[in-house]
Amino acid sequence: MEFRSLQENIDTSSSEGRLVFHIFASLAEFERDLIRERTNAGLEAARARGRVGGRPPLLSGDKLRTARQLYEQKDMTVAQIGEVLGVSRTTVYRALRKDTKSLPTRQKKSPETT
Repeated sequence: MEFRSLQENIDTSSSEGRLVFHIFASLAEFERDLIRERTNAGLEAARARGRVGGRPPLLSGDKLRTARQLYEQKDMTVAQIGEVLGVSRTTVYRALRKDTKSLPTRQKKSPETT
């Protein structure tokens, strides 16, 4: 299969065209590798200065302690805890799991006790 660019005058049906095409591809790959190396070096330097990337957690400190207490009391569902704290149910689960590394399972309330 041959490539023919009308604007750049590249035609891969000839050996010169294939050479130019491969040179351009090699330069693009080289540039991509340089960008990756520089990005990783910048991230390492930032970590060395104590900077951590990513989005800040929504539940930390007092909110996380409150979520843990409400969860352990078993009076509220995780969805209700999220509503009280202004976050989603998934955020509550994720924060509790990260806080203890193993989220304890709790039994659902049986219909007879409600």
